[in-house]
Amino acid sequence: MTPEEFRAAGHRIVDWIADYRARVGTLPVMAQTAPGDCKVRLSPQPPETGEPFERIMCDLDDIVLPGLTHWQHPSFFGYFPSNASLSSVLGDYVSTGLGVLGLSWQSSPALTEVEEVVTDWMRGMVGLSQSWSGVIQDTASTSTLVALLCARERSTAYALAHGGLQAEPAPFAVYVSAHSHSSVDKAALLAGFGRDNIRLVPHDNARAMRPEALDAAIARDAAAGIRPCAVVATTGTTTSTALDPIGPIARVANRHGTWLHVDAAMAGSAMILPECRWMWDGVERADSVVLNVHKWLGAAFDCSLYYVRDAEHLVRVMSTNPSYLQSGVDGRVKNFRDWGLPLGRRFRALKLWFLIREQGVSGLQTRLRRDIANAAWLADQVRSTPGWRVLAPVPLQTICVLHSPDGLEGDDLDRHTQAWANGLNRSGAAYVTPALLDGRWMVRVSVGAETTERPHVAALWDAMQAAASSH
Repeated sequence: MTPEEFRAAGHRIVDWIADYRARVGTLPVMAQTAPGDCKVRLSPQPPETGEPFERIMCDLDDIVLPGLTHWQHPSFFGYFPSNASLSSVLGDYVSTGLGVLGLSWQSSPALTEVEEVVTDWMRGMVGLSQSWSGVIQDTASTSTLVALLCARERSTAYALAHGGLQAEPAPFAVYVSAHSHSSVDKAALLAGFGRDNIRLVPHDNARAMRPEALDAAIARDAAAGIRPCAVVATTGTTTSTALDPIGPIARVANRHGTWLHVDAAMAGSAMILPECRWMWDGVERADSVVLNVHKWLGAAFDCSLYYVRDAEHLVRVMSTNPSYLQSGVDGRVKNFRDWGLPLGRRFRALKLWFLIREQGVSGLQTRLRRDIANAAWLADQVRSTPGWRVLAPVPLQTICVLHSPDGLEGDDLDRHTQAWANGLNRSGAAYVTPALLDGRWMVRVSVGAETTERPHVAALWDAMQAAASSH
């Protein structure tokens, strides 16, 4: 493809995306295809010669688009908001079009320095002090793995430089809540701790980790010769956005010398609102924090911000320095290859830089406040309607809902819940997420798509009641 051919195709793609965003609200939210429907319409063999761009666009319309669940739909209330604001889309497009790689500062100086600036912007926007240094990772899963690797190396006096965990005389333990994200367990396994050394700390009625139970668990392990290594606390759990008490947990972790990582993947975006920062009070005493600006804030996926208080420790654990990447300025610049797992990195900072500059802090704050207010409105409707219950506090934009008709309980109630939620999703009118809470099925409603306004939430509530009454 020549630059001129690219120009013509690019204009068409931008128009296509703009048209898609303009009409996405008219499409069924959930994909209406059955398993294999897309695949059977795609050629099993690659073309021997290049195809006309027109044919690619036709297949995009006829095959790909019908096979998508539309996350940018105003009636998408599933999983979590994964907003891809169009300004951020343009930043991502520019990044891909430039095609530069960040292997070192020298390989693309602006790539590194724009990332330094936007992570500092976000640090200030969420109220973290200048003690923190940030880097862009792909997802919170990777960030949590990096955190646990750093915790492991601090606890072992950098065992990676000699025998690793195999040379350690005693096992190490990691402490989490049963309501923490599944990626925490996965990170602990990949970091070599082993499933037997993951401790589930009891939680309270609000599903928040109990600091006194954490203290007791750490003390028991220490007395048994097991070495406490890391605590992962969550600000806004996946299922119910429960809030672990960061301050008291930090006091326990600091007293025992364990690493404290705060997972604020989704809720971290809300910290741009000063009135929400009580939710992670005490965060300044943690060792690392992750927040995903591709959840709710508006940056196109993937863009996860990982902050540490001891950047030198992070670099010591993650550093790699092959001769072909060394340069005369290494002592005066950041080489982000030493701040995470991959050697190379994309210019992810552009999509966040475009977003913040186009929206401004006040524009982002206004949208998040709108979503929190809409969630509170829906929670009030549910609470005031006989047969319906809100099962968890609603500090942010997620509502855990149960429709409980008279006479239904246990497995029968579970089947009813799954039936009406799946019926609602299959209708294409809205998309919600059935999930387990305390061992029983309920429905999560996650308010926060960029185009979702109060009428969309009101229409969802009508559709939920209709779906529940018909199952």
